Parts: sequence; C-alpha cells; structure tokens
Amino acid sequence: MTMSVADYARECAAQGLRGDYSVCRADFTVEQSYNYTADEQAVWRTLCDRQTKLTKKLAHRSYLDGVATLGLLDRIPDFGVVSERLRKLTGWEIVAVPGLIPAPAFFVHLAARRFPVTNWLRTKQELDYIVEPDMFHDFFGHVPVLTQPVFADFMQMYGEKAEHLIALGGDEMISRLYWYTVEYGLIQEAGQPLKAFGAGLMSSFAELQFAVESKDAHHVPFDLETVMRTSYEIDKFQRAYFVLPSFDVLRDAFQNVADMAAIIGRHKGKPALDPAKL
Repeated sequence: MTMSVADYARECAAQGLRGDYSVCRADFTVEQSYNYTADEQAVWRTLCDRQTKLTKKLAHRSYLDGVATLGLLDRIPDFGVVSERLRKLTGWEIVAVPGLIPAPAFFVHLAARRFPVTNWLRTKQELDYIVEPDMFHDFFGHVPVLTQPVFADFMQMYGEKAEHLIALGGDEMISRLYWYTVEYGLIQEAGQPLKAFGAGLMSSFAELQFAVESKDAHHVPFDLETVMRTSYEIDKFQRAYFVLPSFDVLRDAFQNVADMAAIIGRHKGKPALDPAKL
C-alpha cells in the first residue's frame, strides 16, 4: 500500500529528518522556493570549488561534460532553468522534494524522466559529511550524468522496472544495483584511465580520491549478477567498487527483465556476498 504524504511526514519527523514535508504535493514534490541566504550560497560555492578540483581529475568525461553543459557551480541552481536545458538534451527534468521520499514515488518520477532533488542545503558545519541526502549530493552528484543519453535511458528503465522486480522478492538486489552503479560506480573505457561517475563519489571529498586513486580500493569488473548479490556499506567507504567498461553495458544488462527475474529467483533469501572477498 502506498504511504500517504501525511503518514510519511510524521515518520520523517519522528526520525529527525529536516525537510518540510508539510508542503508536499501528492507525488511528494514541493516548490524549490529560491530564497537561499548569502550563507547558503557561500556553502554551495565552497562545496563546488573544493569538489571540482577533484572531479576535473577523477570524474568521467560524461560527468564533466554535464557540468559544463548545465552550468552548476557559480550559485545554487534554479531547478527550472536547469530543467529547460536538461529536457533539450535527454528529456529529463528536475523536481524539488523535501528530502528522502518513498521508493514507489521515487520510481514513478524516474520512469517519467523526473529526478527528485532535495531543496535544502547542508550547513557549513557539515561540509565533509551529512547523514541525509541534501541538494549538493542530489544535484552536484546525480544531475550532470543525466545529460548522457545512454545513462539517462538506464535511469528511466530502472524506474519503470524496479517495482516489478521488487515484487518478485528482489528489493535488496535492486537496491544494490542502484548503489554500486548510480551512487558508487566507476568506469574504465578501453585504453582510458579509471574514472568515477557515481553520485556518492562525486559529492564526497574523501571517498572520491580513495575509490579512484588508492591502492587499497578494491576494484571489481562489473557483472550484473555479482552486483545484485553483493552487500554494501552505508556509513563508511565501500569495500568494493564495480567498474563498468561503458554505460551501454549497464543499460543493456538492465534491459532484459527476464534475466534479472532469474537472478532474483536464484538468490532471494540467500546471504549476500562479502564485497571484500570478491
């Protein structure tokens, strides 16, 4: 059963989440309300300036091309302006949300090529780490790669198919796929150096460097079944990072629902793989 906005708002308040869910529409979207303070604009510039020094060196060209095309860095972005540019490239747009939203609503937005972005920004005391996803993670991390047609198609397919695959018992497995690709994915095209594209890495000062440059980072070639079976870390560096040869491989792996249903059928209810032992 789909959770109502009011019930979800009460649950979020009980957990101490800071977004204002009282103004949510039925689809959990809100107005961006572009009334950010000078301090918030300064935090945005600080985060972007610091992280851009790393992304220029460690991010995949798809991410860097997206940043250049959308123009994200000089001030807190106006979601409407950026959506106009994004629609022309891949048909995607941004919708403002107060923070985390229920999975079914999230999938519906993705299926319609709408990416939910939190409308508030962390404080200057939280530059290095924040418990909840904020605008910097959602926007700086996720939005640039949505300018890339193949990745954009994968994200829409994820939204379209996730509910069906979860109904088959694949909840954890579908979450792992999102985590290890959309959030913490690496990519190494033929003859090219290893680069990052996952949003969790793009928005993390320390883990981006670790994942791409550290000899201690555990890099594993992408395999759909292995990804879906492997546990992940929520509050520490990942013990494995999966490396794609291209976005086409990711899109094509997700295209055949029958294959994914078979993976779920083989492994649901079984213990997850230890990422350190891959």
